[in-house]
Amino acid sequence: MHVFLIATGLVALAEIGDKTQLLALILAARWRRPLPIIAGIVLATAINHALAGAVGTWLVGRLGPQTLRWVLGASFLLMAAWTLVPDRAEAGAARSRWGVFLTTVVSFFLAEMGDKTQIATVALAARFQSFIPVVLGTTTGLLLADIPAVLLGDRLTHRLPLRALRVIAAGAFAVLGLLTLRPHA
Repeated sequence: MHVFLIATGLVALAEIGDKTQLLALILAARWRRPLPIIAGIVLATAINHALAGAVGTWLVGRLGPQTLRWVLGASFLLMAAWTLVPDRAEAGAARSRWGVFLTTVVSFFLAEMGDKTQIATVALAARFQSFIPVVLGTTTGLLLADIPAVLLGDRLTHRLPLRALRVIAAGAFAVLGLLTLRPHA
């Protein structure tokens, strides 16, 4: 249960102000149909994070314990630095003949590729060697940040202390990185 909670908390904080959260806002503003947008985000995130968790689990078997410790420790420290950089909405989701749901699934899945929450999922799955709690936790964390963005839109983002939340998330990633790099006695 603690792995699930760590994954949920880290990703929920890291997602605040992230490009996928901005994409959720753009989709909500364009279509004003929250249910198919939320359903599309859930599906895209579940698939994306399951793939990322599988990569993290696969890495454990391919890298030796020392190499894995250094790679993961450095990854968490880089995630800490990356979290401090605010994201901007990229190309935004254009209206599509695919409809709201499918457009959301495709655009959200693609936006998550190489995103900090996807990389965090890989690193957490490798660090904790616990696929299901990590994937469920990172997916839940992303949804905790993005569903309110869909439902409340701009009213929510202007009231959140985004800089403070980014600093907290960066601190959490840094602590996890340092703990990972700490030699085991």
